[in-house]
Amino acid sequence: MFSPLNRHTPSNELLSSKLFNESTFYDTFTKDLNDSLHEVIIESPFIAHRRLAQLLPTLHKLKDRKVRVVVNTRDPQEHDDEYLRNEAHQSISSLQHLGVQVLFTVGHHRKLVIIDRHILYEGILNVLSQNHSSEVMRRVESTQLAWQMVRFVEIDKFLN
Repeated sequence: MFSPLNRHTPSNELLSSKLFNESTFYDTFTKDLNDSLHEVIIESPFIAHRRLAQLLPTLHKLKDRKVRVVVNTRDPQEHDDEYLRNEAHQSISSLQHLGVQVLFTVGHHRKLVIIDRHILYEGILNVLSQNHSSEVMRRVESTQLAWQMVRFVEIDKFLN
């Protein structure tokens, strides 16, 4: 019998998958951040002050609890628009002041979050800049899939 599930991934792991749009994402995401114990990796090519201001109090609590927070984004100099460059510079400065490790990837366009290497968000929603667009993110609770993504994007090569 044909099964659409990857035979190397236990089917019960995929049952915890859930889809979110721009309206439903942030409540669950913030709860997951608040529940994190060790590490949060956010890959978002764009960072906007308005969205970051909403997340900074939560990120501050994480840093107070000694949770490692890593943001991988594009270098602000890659933004064509001067306003976006300035906003990205200011937002990155705020993150670094908080103690967040900020990485820059040339041509970055991935939208991912990995929490405690157990929860994986992947989709098209720019977590640190989403504003007025229609987006989608999938949340999966799976240590196997979270680690698969960590290895695939090779993030560990860049972490302190």
